[in-house]
Amino acid sequence: MEKRSESSDLKNPKRWLYNALGIPIGRGIAVTESTAMRSTAVLTCVRILSETVASLPLPVYKRLNPRGKARTKHKVSELLQNRPNPRMTAFTFRETMMAHILLWGNCYAEIEYDTAGELVALWPIPPHRVEHMETAEGDPFFRVTTKDGKQHNVPFYAMFHIPGLGFDGTKGVSVIHWARQAVELALATEQFGADFFENGTNVGAVATLPGTLSDAAFERLQKSLREKYEGLGKAHRLMLLEEGMTFSKNTIPPNDAQFLETRKFQILEIARVFRVPPHMMADLERASFSNIEQQSIDFVIHTIRPWLIRWEQTINWKLFSLNEQKRFFAEHLVEGLLRGDSTARAAFYKEMFMIGVYSQNDIREKENDNPIEGGDRYFVPLNMLPLDMLDEYYKNQNKPDPIPPEGGDNEDGEQDERTTGTDSTGESAGGSES
Repeated sequence: MEKRSESSDLKNPKRWLYNALGIPIGRGIAVTESTAMRSTAVLTCVRILSETVASLPLPVYKRLNPRGKARTKHKVSELLQNRPNPRMTAFTFRETMMAHILLWGNCYAEIEYDTAGELVALWPIPPHRVEHMETAEGDPFFRVTTKDGKQHNVPFYAMFHIPGLGFDGTKGVSVIHWARQAVELALATEQFGADFFENGTNVGAVATLPGTLSDAAFERLQKSLREKYEGLGKAHRLMLLEEGMTFSKNTIPPNDAQFLETRKFQILEIARVFRVPPHMMADLERASFSNIEQQSIDFVIHTIRPWLIRWEQTINWKLFSLNEQKRFFAEHLVEGLLRGDSTARAAFYKEMFMIGVYSQNDIREKENDNPIEGGDRYFVPLNMLPLDMLDEYYKNQNKPDPIPPEGGDNEDGEQDERTTGTDSTGESAGGSES
């Protein structure tokens, strides 16, 4: 809501008074979080971001000792991936929450606990019904207004709140509020286009007569023109005129047609506000097969990832107890969105397999295939030696060569006479036989 730093009365109303009363200003368009969705660009951006975040898997992991993680069953996982409350699915819940934060800058859901203090449900609340309050001691809480006008207070720990970009670290600011003029211009161009074609801003053709027609002649001429020339099926017919009448066809003046370029620019402007690539909004003017893939990856890294971090940190903070935070955490799976083409994926998997990072079943899991028997072993590029046999192999390689026993062969492969006590003739080195 805009700051009311200046006084306003009915004689000299300020912009905030118009917005508070819901009265259109300027071009007759009042831009609010709800009316902004009438712009196709805003609607598209909100849908893309909301549906993308809501569709990502969000499992809960357990930390392993000394490092690593493993998926685990937890009440938080049940709420976030299956049913957060008895009235909606997990996809609908997360999609609604994302739409709230994109339009209002904040999303809220009241956390319901049972008598044992366990999580039961998450109930989304429209942001315009929530107020940030503080007690006399400075402790924060939330005041919620229901549909019937009743109010109740929600403790800070019982409110799942994700703020967007803001200035005080506690509450986000609406993107629609910041980009109000851009959205207003987009809506104004759409309204102009609708009025232009619906209300006949320009006349299609003009018939000119030097004199004046009687009422009967005018009706006869009007009936003749309608019967013979109106409609697509009667286009391009030869028109016969009488009594010096001339006919001229009007076209849209180039300066009036500039609203098409304005509408196109406003689409890019709103896409820039939400950080959505133009090609995802069906604007392929500057897109090509070589750069769409990279733009999609940039969309995940620079647009989706910050929202996912907001979700994950709030989940780990508000939905896990202090003891559970040391053992459990939630994390989105975005590998599917980061996939390149099949050739690039195959090269990546091959490199990871060759250095023992991925097993065959790891690769199959990422490709949504079932595991195979014996596919959990890891290999390194040493004649494809299994990783679990690598230590034993090096132990055998590093053992010293055994010392040959006395009487062994000399360097030439011949038996040493000094160690055997016999000469080459087989007699003892000590003398002849007795």
